[in-house]
Amino acid sequence: MEGHSASYMRWLLVLLLVSLCIEATSFSKVKHKNAYATMMYVGTPRDYEFYIAVRVLIRSLSALNVEADLVVIASIDVPHRWIRALQQEDGATVVRVENLDNPYKHQNNFDKRFKLSLNKLYAWSLVDYDRVVMLDADNMFLQKTDELFQCGQFCAVFINPCVFHTGLFVLQPSMEVFKEMVQELENGKENPDGADQGFISGYFPDLLDKPMFHPSPNGTKLSGSYRLPLGYQMDASYYYLKLRWSIPCGPNSVITFPGAPWLKPWYWWSWPVLPLGLHWHEQRRQTLGYGAEMTVMLIQSAIYLGIIAMTRLVRPSLSKLCYRQSDKSINLVHNSLKLVALWCIIAAYVIPFFIIPYTVHPLFGWSLYLLGSFALCSIVINTFLLPMLPVLVLWLGIVGTLMVMAFPWYPDGVVRALAVFGYAFCYAPILWVSTVRIMAGLQLSLEREAFLPRLGEPSPASWFKLY
Repeated sequence: MEGHSASYMRWLLVLLLVSLCIEATSFSKVKHKNAYATMMYVGTPRDYEFYIAVRVLIRSLSALNVEADLVVIASIDVPHRWIRALQQEDGATVVRVENLDNPYKHQNNFDKRFKLSLNKLYAWSLVDYDRVVMLDADNMFLQKTDELFQCGQFCAVFINPCVFHTGLFVLQPSMEVFKEMVQELENGKENPDGADQGFISGYFPDLLDKPMFHPSPNGTKLSGSYRLPLGYQMDASYYYLKLRWSIPCGPNSVITFPGAPWLKPWYWWSWPVLPLGLHWHEQRRQTLGYGAEMTVMLIQSAIYLGIIAMTRLVRPSLSKLCYRQSDKSINLVHNSLKLVALWCIIAAYVIPFFIIPYTVHPLFGWSLYLLGSFALCSIVINTFLLPMLPVLVLWLGIVGTLMVMAFPWYPDGVVRALAVFGYAFCYAPILWVSTVRIMAGLQLSLEREAFLPRLGEPSPASWFKLY
């Protein structure tokens, strides 16, 4: 009996120790009073790119050691593997929500990529937090901005003289405000663009008249609405004009990339077209890395190198499509083959662009593009027996354009733009001469006996001959 009692006491002690460990673990993960939040939804052709952008944003905030929770407001149709990556690998708190129906989707000026952007209103439902800084995925943080949690019930930046920007704003969560916003959606409140920008700016129409936010030295939270200094939403366009930041009002803390959706900083072709793309990719390199795309890039590189090697060993000639029956048929075939050759050259420069993973590092992306276009051009050169240099003039022109745009010592954006324009103006005649040379080379190749043998002549046994 005593042995049974001793065994019972030992098990009770073990259970007590386990419960204490679990309790200690739960207390070690203290929830912050404030949060940085962003949103994610699916239903556009660029879902994966924004998923990568959200992960880089979350990891860059974590690297800054912000004293706040990192929250992702994700619609229920976001893939589970993305949710697991955000939670387990990035340390984000994911809040699953139903998509808010957009009553403005039938407006004439409505952009379909903003169909689900009203999910941003769920930020007001995060009532577990005192303050929330709501962010778009195209923000790049240069330094910690926890002082924003001192701001009032609503604070935003005016990057437009009359309309504040909803790429970053501070709010005090409130279910009353959230329910009122949803009610106004159902009532069809006027919205000039049909997106979150127009709706939220219409809900806070008097923000322009509010005072400027200045953080208190003792960390006291303010009440009311405030305008945020421009340094919290530095439009990348200002940088491209001067090629440096010159914003005196407030800290230069956050860069935003509004404007053309195909020139967001995470696309590999955004640099050197827009110089700040390289800065965003440096943040990705330091946080998320490029492991997801490396396999595809290595496979494509191997294929392109194999194509180049094969075209050095084997030189295909055109198949014998017709015989010389009349001058009319000869001219028709010649013109058709010229058109096919020109389209093949264009395809050699276009196809590699679209099959490269969009979010790779620009240096990798441009290198793979140049390798791919060179490999495909080599097929065209050897198939149609064209001179190499005229076909590669455009390839060399692209290399030169990249070097001109990436030159790091321009005094400002105007000089840079003039340099690119001057280069294009000077290179255009060379491109025209190369086109004339290509057409002449095609005519010469098509007139050879090997391409159009006379009627009755035996056809060669193979369409390939060693080069």
